[in-house]
Amino acid sequence: MSDKPISDLRRRMIADMTIRTFSDKTQHDYIRHIETFARFLGRSPDTATGDDIRRFQLAQVEQGAQPPKMNTQASALRFFFTITLRPRRSRPSTGAHALSAQAAAGAHGGSGCSAA
Repeated sequence: MSDKPISDLRRRMIADMTIRTFSDKTQHDYIRHIETFARFLGRSPDTATGDDIRRFQLAQVEQGAQPPKMNTQASALRFFFTITLRPRRSRPSTGAHALSAQAAAGAHGGSGCSAA
């Protein structure tokens, strides 16, 4: 085991995969693919653009990556960008959910009409 500290981003990704009960192998593969992507970029992967992803995929094909590897890389990148980097809420929502609850309360307990 390495003594190298784990970044907050890696820790968050591992936690997201653990919550979803990804196997140890899948977690290892996804982390490896994101590391490869970060090395390609030369910076943190959370700063990547869509063009960066396309350039990375093209470079992988040019280096001879086969479809199974490309598919796993695409899945790892998708997970990273849509799950790990999604906005996190630090407190309960007071937006649409609260309005939905108020509307539901009005539909079940009130007249359902409001004076305008």
